[in-house]
Amino acid sequence: MKFFNFDDRILKLAESNMLKVRGRFDEIDKITEYNQQKVLAAFIKNSVSEIHFGESTGYGYGDIGRETLDKVYADVFHTEKALVRHNFTCGTHALTVALFGILRPGDTMLCVTGTPYDTIHPIIGLSGGENHGSLKDFGVIYKQVDLLPDGKIDLEGIANAVKSNPKMVYIQRSRGYSLRPSLSVNEIGKIIKTVRKNSDSIVMVDNCYGEFVEKEEPTDVGADIMAGSLIKNAGGGIAKNGGYIAGRAELVDLCAYRLIAPGIGTEVGATLGQNRGLFMGFFNAPHVVGEAVKTAVFTAALFKALGFEVTPDDKEERSDIVQSVLLKNSENLIAFCQGLQKGAPVDSFVVPEPWDMPGYDCKVIMSAGTFIMGSSIELSGDAPLREPYAVWMQGGLNFHSAKIGILSAAQNMLEKGLILNE
Repeated sequence: MKFFNFDDRILKLAESNMLKVRGRFDEIDKITEYNQQKVLAAFIKNSVSEIHFGESTGYGYGDIGRETLDKVYADVFHTEKALVRHNFTCGTHALTVALFGILRPGDTMLCVTGTPYDTIHPIIGLSGGENHGSLKDFGVIYKQVDLLPDGKIDLEGIANAVKSNPKMVYIQRSRGYSLRPSLSVNEIGKIIKTVRKNSDSIVMVDNCYGEFVEKEEPTDVGADIMAGSLIKNAGGGIAKNGGYIAGRAELVDLCAYRLIAPGIGTEVGATLGQNRGLFMGFFNAPHVVGEAVKTAVFTAALFKALGFEVTPDDKEERSDIVQSVLLKNSENLIAFCQGLQKGAPVDSFVVPEPWDMPGYDCKVIMSAGTFIMGSSIELSGDAPLREPYAVWMQGGLNFHSAKIGILSAAQNMLEKGLILNE
């Protein structure tokens, strides 16, 4: 390579594995084209124009851009209504608003995908102490259906659990910091069918990392409400922050009442000049997600060839943009993340170190040389320093640049004598 000094062994492995994944890349391109057409059709249907990119201040009454963006999201996700706001601080915030907006004291929340992602624990009341404002503090009961030993969903267990008619059935699509498989939209559909046969529970999906990876979304197979982050897939690497909630109109309204105030909801909210980035990010999202999925597939192929266990495998169908590589020990894990950082367009000179990150029960190392701080649709890798010492890597605004980041991770491990020693 003209601009980077990679070892010939790394380059040869990369070249051979690029040939292996060519067919998968073609499949990803077909999904990208379908989703790009879906988004473009929604923009055209809603007559998106320069007028929608303007700035509102104060209360933001009559912000036509805000109102139209909500309609575009609703059309793309085939829902009655959507709530898209730059003042959602993160995906966890959007999920929290949805949970507190819908659930009431005495209600039961049933998570059917095992224990949810770490940052949700304090929200539910699984950690964080008493009187911190968790659902538990407000009298919401939490139950869960564990996954089967192979990480698959337990449909029989779900069928039995929902017979008590919990207020909400909660599904986490992505794997979080676990090695269980991410859920495909088809699998989510099977869960929803099981729920519908046995109860009238509201089905909510944490859709973070999943938007546009497949042709369908959870709301296409019956989810009542779903939420996600704009610094992940849906923001396309352009949205500076934000999140969305989409689903049945009465549920979205409840969420808006929680975010703003009862009786006001979606009617106010100054956009402060953020509309252009939110529109543009959503328009770019299908293509950027496709590039991120390609990056994940290539990473799986390369690091499998280097002797590491990967999940998903490069040949598997994808349900989110996350790629896990089991790096066996903390030394490998830290070297991978530090090498990934060296190949980033922003802060390439920074050396990531493990630290006590809020919301986690152990030190976490994060590699993220991103234009938007913490953006998971840009190439990043992070992991808690605990068994099985797996890195969870995601993103890549374009594959050609992200590929350099992955090769840089491998090169750094090579230079430290951690791989290709024979």
